[in-house]
Amino acid sequence: MAYHGLRAKHADFTAALSTDFNTRLGLVPVVVEDLGRVLLNLFNNAFYAVHQKAAQLPPGTYAPAVSVSTQRVAKGVIIRVRDNGTGIPPEVLDKIFHPFFTTKPPGEGTGLGLSLSYDIVTQGHGGMLSVKSGLGEYTEFAVWLPLSPEASPTGQNGKANGRRSAPH
Repeated sequence: MAYHGLRAKHADFTAALSTDFNTRLGLVPVVVEDLGRVLLNLFNNAFYAVHQKAAQLPPGTYAPAVSVSTQRVAKGVIIRVRDNGTGIPPEVLDKIFHPFFTTKPPGEGTGLGLSLSYDIVTQGHGGMLSVKSGLGEYTEFAVWLPLSPEASPTGQNGKANGRRSAPH
């Protein structure tokens, strides 16, 4: 949806999308719709960043790329969304999760996407949302979500803590 949404506005936009999904994560108790909003926001931002960088460089000199991966770690899973776009200036990196803060021009962003995503991950799911970035090189968001107490690496469906669990 994020990719085709940007292509609807800019027909010449293209980007490579690569995935690396661990198929044996275990049970991750999430509200599917809420986590979908978080991921859609991260994908929108990633595609926006690579589109902006592509517009700044001569045609054919840059290959826009976004990658998504999942990884099982102690007591949780990590979902990473990385792009090779414009990056985030170091002086604003600690502000990006604040409500109404945006690096986008007026009319292109509300400054609520990352703030709401942060609240969904941290308050709604007991997880963590972090970011690393190199200006002009990349941005990588990492969403850490706790496994359910009943988690096993089989990735079977189940319910835990009153939230829907989904295999990932």
